[in-house]
Amino acid sequence: MIRRVLWPGRPQPGLFRADAADCLRAGRPAVTVAGQEFIPAAGPVVLVLNHFHRPGFWAWWLTIGLSAIVPADIHWIITAELTGRTISPLSRWVLARVAQQYGFTTMPPMPPRPGEAARRAQAVRAVLAYARHAACPIVGLAPEGADSSDGSLRRPPAGAGRFLLHLAAAGLAIAPVAVYEADGALCFRVGPHFKLAGDDGADTRPEAQDLRAAECVMRAVAALLPVELRGDYAV
Repeated sequence: MIRRVLWPGRPQPGLFRADAADCLRAGRPAVTVAGQEFIPAAGPVVLVLNHFHRPGFWAWWLTIGLSAIVPADIHWIITAELTGRTISPLSRWVLARVAQQYGFTTMPPMPPRPGEAARRAQAVRAVLAYARHAACPIVGLAPEGADSSDGSLRRPPAGAGRFLLHLAAAGLAIAPVAVYEADGALCFRVGPHFKLAGDDGADTRPEAQDLRAAECVMRAVAALLPVELRGDYAV
């Protein structure tokens, strides 16, 4: 995988899935799966997972683990850079090459920064084009877009619900996925798929629909998590 990132070639079907499986063969971290009956064999579906975090745990294991579990290619939406004064320039270069090699879409990091609206809109359009034109699209994303201080679930930024509504309008069902650690293993728990609707409330303002859609999806993820990790969705 490191060699592919340093010298990226043309994206190939199944390449990241194969590399992800190779990474997990060493058994570190050990991975367990619950809800195997809900793992999609094909799209159209968007896998929505929590941005699990703790000191010493790198977020790339979320994409690696789920890609090794799902028996089809996932089009991942990944951050365009890791924030922090010492690592941002290098991470931009590395993540751009990861996206080039595996055919992912990079999105400017959260929280949004001034001047990045055009880049964010371009990334959204690229994902929606993939969702509309791929034969059986599977999209993967963590709407929170950033780590929380204690690893628990947090509300995503404004616009996340609207983006999910666009994916739903393109025909993709929502597949909630919870990621957490238990008994020394990294656990993936997949829940039932559902359709996301944007007109199921009296308030039709765009900001209200955005909030309602995000709340619906994130509560589905929260229901799969241990209680102590449900964070903003604990009640």
